[in-house]
Amino acid sequence: MEKLILKTNGHVEITAHLFTPEKSNGKFLLINSATGVKQQIYFSFAQYFSEQGFTVITYDYRGIGLSKPKNMKGFKASMRIWGSEDFKALTKYIKNHFPKYKKYCLGHSVGALILGMNKDSEMFEEFIFVGTQNAFVGNLKIKTKIEAYLGFGIVQPLTTGLLGYFPANWFGLGESLPKNCAYDWRTLILNKKSTNSLLEKIDDYSGNLTQKVFVIRAEDDAWLTKKGVESLLNDTYPNLKPTYRLIKTSESEKGEIGHINFFRSYNKKLWNIILNELIDT
Repeated sequence: MEKLILKTNGHVEITAHLFTPEKSNGKFLLINSATGVKQQIYFSFAQYFSEQGFTVITYDYRGIGLSKPKNMKGFKASMRIWGSEDFKALTKYIKNHFPKYKKYCLGHSVGALILGMNKDSEMFEEFIFVGTQNAFVGNLKIKTKIEAYLGFGIVQPLTTGLLGYFPANWFGLGESLPKNCAYDWRTLILNKKSTNSLLEKIDDYSGNLTQKVFVIRAEDDAWLTKKGVESLLNDTYPNLKPTYRLIKTSESEKGEIGHINFFRSYNKKLWNIILNELIDT
């Protein structure tokens, strides 16, 4: 594992880690993290794929983990910037250093939503979507819907306005988020257009993407619904060619997968679901 410091076009430093296999299979996997999830969560998964011959890279968006500033208040970041600048810094690095490799991108949650914000997404052979959807509150189950209205309609804008950033860790929602990342997240949930409402505010390449996409959804992911997942593929990425895979809790060693735990080492046997998909391409 090699630590990398990459610079965006705006000269913001993004911290990444490169996992290089002993014997390469000529395939490269980029992992786009979920909202507020540090890249260390994906290290075991990345190491596993490296052992299978893949070159893998993980990274933190600006404002998260190793790419976090000393002072979050007033720090300039948004989900749109994550897609158009931070993700772009990674694809630029991959194109320059691994031009002949077959390239794949795994988007976890928001990591799939930002694909349409970067024209370089066209370079990938196939996408893997894990735990992602158009998160509009109307697509959610009733209990989660109530939590979403209370959390993102009242608590999140109130705390973000007071502090100048969103203390997501107070509510068990991962790393604290820069102010505009939090507001973009709120838009994803409360605006009926969801992901498309963010894409409207930025150069949108989502319609250019025509690749295969392997879409994974966990049975016990409380924030995910079949309706929301299908909305993302139908309304945001209509030209991708999806294959869907529902993972049941009975397939997990611990009987839990949820929104994040697919990537925990105790679910290592589930990683073959993705490995088999990418080996066959």
